[in-house]
Amino acid sequence: MKISICIPMYNEEKIVVSCAKAITEEMESYCEKAGDEYEIIFSDDGSTDASVALLPSGDNLHFGRIKSCLSDHNTGKGGAVRRAVAASSGDAVLYTDCDLAYGTAVIPEAVDLLKNENIDAVAGSRAIHPDGYAAYGIFRRIASKVYMTALKLIAGFSMTDSQCGFKLFSGELARRIFSVAECDGWAFDFEIFLLAEKEKAVIREMPVKIINHRESHIHMISDSINMICEFIKIKRRIKKRR
Repeated sequence: MKISICIPMYNEEKIVVSCAKAITEEMESYCEKAGDEYEIIFSDDGSTDASVALLPSGDNLHFGRIKSCLSDHNTGKGGAVRRAVAASSGDAVLYTDCDLAYGTAVIPEAVDLLKNENIDAVAGSRAIHPDGYAAYGIFRRIASKVYMTALKLIAGFSMTDSQCGFKLFSGELARRIFSVAECDGWAFDFEIFLLAEKEKAVIREMPVKIINHRESHIHMISDSINMICEFIKIKRRIKKRR
């Protein structure tokens, strides 16, 4: 099996090298035992710092397995992930953030689930892990629960964690649904879930917890309201699809 790891990034010069090293070390160890292969695709979303220049290349530490796809302007996380998925060639395709918020051990865990169970996708969920939100302050935890409750009631969302930044799909499913996705912003996860459900994909939630925490740029109240409005628009748009 070939595993494609998609990393969206925007102005990540401080962590891009450590991210590449951590994933490479995890995947070299896993693939040596499993007989698999992998690729890491960094999708730069118009960074204005040295992120692209710092991307590892050559054969050092197997960095020859690293690819990049670049945008000359900032489109949003959804657009960055979509470009990486389009450039992928793996039998399994996953995406996670450059800060590796959930660590790297979740990658082989999710791949093994896809291999061993009759499923099409694995979705990380902080809500079903006993320590999933332990790194957050009390306000962030309460706001997250209120947000997910509103999402279930207003937008009819069936999963437990829409915004977890770790998800894995079979390669065929990933490239098919991302090719018709339209959302460039933070609401893209919700659109992908709905497109996968429309394909009758079997999605398994996997408990994850925050290991590397950094401050979010999201304004919990105003951005949550805007995102829920966007979710309703996405749901209506996908409902019209044949």
